[in-house]
Amino acid sequence: MNRLRILLVDDSAPDLELAEAAFAEYHDTADLMTRASAADALSALYDPTGTPPDVVVLDINMPVMSGLELLRVIKTDPVLQCIPVVMLSNSSSEQDVAQAYTLHASSYLVKAHNFQDFLQQVEDFVHYWCRCRLPPHPSDPTHLSGT
Repeated sequence: MNRLRILLVDDSAPDLELAEAAFAEYHDTADLMTRASAADALSALYDPTGTPPDVVVLDINMPVMSGLELLRVIKTDPVLQCIPVVMLSNSSSEQDVAQAYTLHASSYLVKAHNFQDFLQQVEDFVHYWCRCRLPPHPSDPTHLSGT
C-alpha cells in the first residue's frame, strides 16, 4: 500500500512543530507536508511536479486567507475537489462547524488541549485515513505505475 500523504496547513509555528512531532510516530506509513499559509498550500496543490496529498488538514484561523476560504477554493476547483479536507481548529463554534460542512469538509476536529490527547487524535486520524482514503487521483504520477 502507498504511504498516506498529508498536507497540513496552519499559520502557527508552534502548532506545526507539535504536529510534526506527533506525526513523526507514523513516519513508516505517512508523509506529512506542512505549509504555513493558504497561499503556500495552493502553490503545493497546484505544483505540476508534485504528488497530490491523500488528505488536506486545515486550520480555520489564518491571516490573509482563512482555512474556510481555502476550503472553498479547493472544493470549487475541478482538479482539487476530490481531495478530502479535514478542518482542525481550536474553534468548536457551531457556526464554524456548520460552515465547514456546508463547504464540503470531510471532517471537523477540535484540537485537543493537551499533547497526549493530541497524540491520540493523530493516531486515530492516520489509522482512519490509511483505511479509508480514495484511490489515487488520476493526476498522481504513481497512478498508472501502481507504485
